[in-house]
Amino acid sequence: MPEHTTNPAQLTDLTLLGLGAMGSALTTALLDAGRSVTVWNRTPERAAESVARGARAAGSVREAVIASPVVVACLLKYPSVRETLDPVADALRGRTLLNLTTTTPNESRRLAAWAADHGIDYLDGAVMAVPAMIGSGDGQIFYSGSRAVYDALRPTLDLWAAPEYHGADAGQAALVDLAMLSGMYQMFVGFLHGAAMVATTGMSAAGFAARQAPFLAAMTQELAGYAKVVDGGDYTVPGQQSLDFSDLTPLVRASEEQGVDAGPIAAVQERIARQIAAGHGSDGLARIYETLRAARAEEGNAA
Repeated sequence: MPEHTTNPAQLTDLTLLGLGAMGSALTTALLDAGRSVTVWNRTPERAAESVARGARAAGSVREAVIASPVVVACLLKYPSVRETLDPVADALRGRTLLNLTTTTPNESRRLAAWAADHGIDYLDGAVMAVPAMIGSGDGQIFYSGSRAVYDALRPTLDLWAAPEYHGADAGQAALVDLAMLSGMYQMFVGFLHGAAMVATTGMSAAGFAARQAPFLAAMTQELAGYAKVVDGGDYTVPGQQSLDFSDLTPLVRASEEQGVDAGPIAAVQERIARQIAAGHGSDGLARIYETLRAARAEEGNAA
């Protein structure tokens, strides 16, 4: 195994690989807290701002890796992580790798397995924040993987956003992150679908947003109730809005009448209709959870 040395004067607390908007924000928060940071970016010019703030720029990934005991990867996607790190796996041996690149749960698990095979301590992270929130005390970052690494890095993690540990399964943080984003993006698409509907009669998106935002905020108070029903598994509990009552075909038709793509709401109606057809029309709306969960069971049976 080749040894890697670097000038002690060039050693830093952490190395940050990737200086996109998020990587730059993470670096800035570290520098503002007085930490020493080595940075690397595929496009070297992107490092100029971080260097001006006090970071040290490395000329190569290998130079960046050997400069610090802790290496943080904040790259574009899983393939870019592997393309960047595979050639320097030997240099990472004995170091700590924190992945903050958005990856799927299985991709995070593959990275953890790869790290274990190469003698690298590994922690996976999922950022629930926009770059402007990093270092502000807002936002969250979920972590999973090595508890020992999480505990050792906690002073650093606290500099970025509220940390939350989700267990030894390296894919769990990514799973929770993407599940939460699912709700967010589907909410945004629902808003945009509604805005497209009312635009056909002249209402602006801003006018619609002024009406939609407080309504959605009020509706989020219902989430805990839905969660209680789902966790209890009894969709016949009195007081629920029934699937029969929740029939959304008028909403689908209204979209079509206005010449708007009904796809987003039609997808919800299809799941409601499937449960009604199975004889569950009097059950609560939360029962469509079973339709969503059934996709995994059906996949397993097919296998």
